[in-house]
Amino acid sequence: MTFKRMTAAALAISCALPAYANGELNLYSSRHYDTDERLYSDFTEATGIKINRIEGKADELLTRMQAEGANSPADILLTVDTSRLERAKSMGLLQSIDSSVLESRIPAYLQDDDNQWFGFSQRARIIFYDKSEVENPPMDYVSLADPAYKGMVCHRSSSNVYSQTLLASVIENHGEEAAKTWAKGVADNFARAPQGGDTDQLRGLVSGECDISISNTYYFARAIRTDVKGLSKEDMENIGWVFPAQGAEGAHMNLSGGGIAAHAPNRDNAVAFLEYLASDQAQQYFSAGNDEYPAVPGVALSPSVAALGFFQTDDVNLSDVAANVPAAQRIFNEVGWE
Repeated sequence: MTFKRMTAAALAISCALPAYANGELNLYSSRHYDTDERLYSDFTEATGIKINRIEGKADELLTRMQAEGANSPADILLTVDTSRLERAKSMGLLQSIDSSVLESRIPAYLQDDDNQWFGFSQRARIIFYDKSEVENPPMDYVSLADPAYKGMVCHRSSSNVYSQTLLASVIENHGEEAAKTWAKGVADNFARAPQGGDTDQLRGLVSGECDISISNTYYFARAIRTDVKGLSKEDMENIGWVFPAQGAEGAHMNLSGGGIAAHAPNRDNAVAFLEYLASDQAQQYFSAGNDEYPAVPGVALSPSVAALGFFQTDDVNLSDVAANVPAAQRIFNEVGWE
């Protein structure tokens, strides 16, 4: 799949919401973005279904749903990263559904093989660098382990799901032994101990703590669109970026997605909500509101996201990637990636 600049009028796929009876929907969400308020209010306006939200960290919500068991009021789980969606599935917290809308709208590699979860927005995890210090940035993930970049790389900790899923994708694309060699090489190139969030990796370029970092695209696109502490417009102009592995596997994508709770008391309303998230209206808002890439092909990108340019994505099946997360964590421990 390649992202290209598109016009909504010409290429957006229509997906009209069917009429549903008024009712309620209990949403458990670890998405922490204020801009999602528009998604919820538009759904309620279109359907008359009231959304009751419980928000928290992903692991806390999974533990809560497990403890509630068959008495759980949860209808929908929304969270970020494939590994968490797969964990919810393995814990028996989700159920399979049959939806022709979701099947036709969401690409197969962005949905669970058993239809227990679906991706609704994507983020590319790419390489950023200090243009004043790096003349020849790494052009793929493998090159991050090159000794030429020793003492230059900033990255998040091994406990972070984005780190785990990236290494899991390296395992899927290159094999476990190659992935272990890669992880050790990257760890040897660290400019500082792994720390902070994705925005902190970008700030590390500005502060001079490192010359190369990895971050999800939406953090950078957000700083293009609005003021972000520690990332001035002048700072942003000095940061370059590389969509890795173009012509090979492509840029690694992680996602935000959701599924219907195993014991959903309002199942029909839950199906309606997931189908709404696959509509043009919601898909465009994922991009405009939170600088993410839509999951549905053909939906227009917001200007801040489109400004990053065109690129080839890694279309590896994310269910397969998620299955490699335990191996990724073991490798991190073995090579000393904190």
